[in-house]
Amino acid sequence: MELLRESTWLYPMVQGMHILGFIVLAGAAVLFDLRVLGLTSTRGEAPVSVRALGLHLLPWSVVAALVVVPSGVLMFLVDAQALVGNPAFVAKVGLLALAAGNAAAFHLGVGRGWARWESVEPSGRAVPAGAKLHAAASLFLWISIVGCGRLIAYV
Repeated sequence: MELLRESTWLYPMVQGMHILGFIVLAGAAVLFDLRVLGLTSTRGEAPVSVRALGLHLLPWSVVAALVVVPSGVLMFLVDAQALVGNPAFVAKVGLLALAAGNAAAFHLGVGRGWARWESVEPSGRAVPAGAKLHAAASLFLWISIVGCGRLIAYV
């Protein structure tokens, strides 16, 4: 950790990796959530199925998580004492736990029915209400997580 604290460039590089990974992770979640909610534009074409989009975005999310988690742990270890007392950091971690729980509940529950959503209409009517509830919660959580992440430096 001393190397991260004392290096001019190492900590900003880790932080940059964390931010880039977070962009991919949150971006994938938001794109998927918008599709589940039926809020994506298709410009007259058939919409991408929820299942196809999920299968496309999931590997990106996994790789992003493999960047975000270790880089976040490294940044935390550099100044753990200050971060534990930072309300924005505590809120971010709590919201991340809720987002992970929401995603797990989706994938273990209503999300297992993706095969039935292949012929979803542009309005998204074929998507179950439970899936839409998870998507709305996910959107709220990811927007809140990003907001808390930005606030960490200011509170």
